[in-house]
Amino acid sequence: MINSTTLNTIQSIAVSAGKKIMEIYQRDFKTYLKDDKSPLTEADLTAHSLICGALRECFPELPVLSEESSDIQYQDRKNWEAFWLVDPLDGTKEFVKKNDEFTVNIALIVQGQPVLGVVYAPALDIIYAGAEGVGAYKEINGQQSVISVINETPENWILVGSRSHRGEAMDDYLKRFASYKFIAIGSSLKLCMVAEGSAHLYPRLGPTSEWDTGAADAVVRAAGGVVTDIKGNALQYNKEIILNPWFVVHGKDLKVPSL
Repeated sequence: MINSTTLNTIQSIAVSAGKKIMEIYQRDFKTYLKDDKSPLTEADLTAHSLICGALRECFPELPVLSEESSDIQYQDRKNWEAFWLVDPLDGTKEFVKKNDEFTVNIALIVQGQPVLGVVYAPALDIIYAGAEGVGAYKEINGQQSVISVINETPENWILVGSRSHRGEAMDDYLKRFASYKFIAIGSSLKLCMVAEGSAHLYPRLGPTSEWDTGAADAVVRAAGGVVTDIKGNALQYNKEIILNPWFVVHGKDLKVPSL
């Protein structure tokens, strides 16, 4: 199941969802606030419905956990060996701001680890995809190219971070670098920039949820990189509490300043 055929199927589902998102993006839409004060739009819900329906049709044996179905209780999912982890619209704040930096994220999680993932940025029409044993690629205008992380420790670092959630911890961490360039961008595109080698490092020193990272984590791993907590452990998925710890994303062989 972890193969290029499955990857292509998930890519098609992500692109279909992206088209629906863009139809809404290009007109007026309503924005609501969830209980945690984060924004929710009709694009989130439309993409959620399309993706979950398509996954259940194509892979009826696998359950789906989406940001918009996060009320599934841990006791009902704790024994899942494999499942789809979905963020139907990652970067809703960027979507509302209309700066194009939002993505559709679909990941296959097996025994707590992301083994296949697709990240689609519909406004940019860029696809990042990767799977264990298959490798990772970027697709623009139908043209695919193999991607890989940077594993040579640089003198001049390129770091990528959140456009909407930078914070004091990040400012303190940046002081550890003698020379760096910092790029701010929204959604899971930050992990993808490391996967494709356009950035060396993405430190996330703030809260995220599993669906924010699952798909891009799979792409990073397939591109030869790692996504680890501050102790160097790979991120775990399908935890009782779906929040991620602070983490860093980089090439396996990069010598990264400690947090």
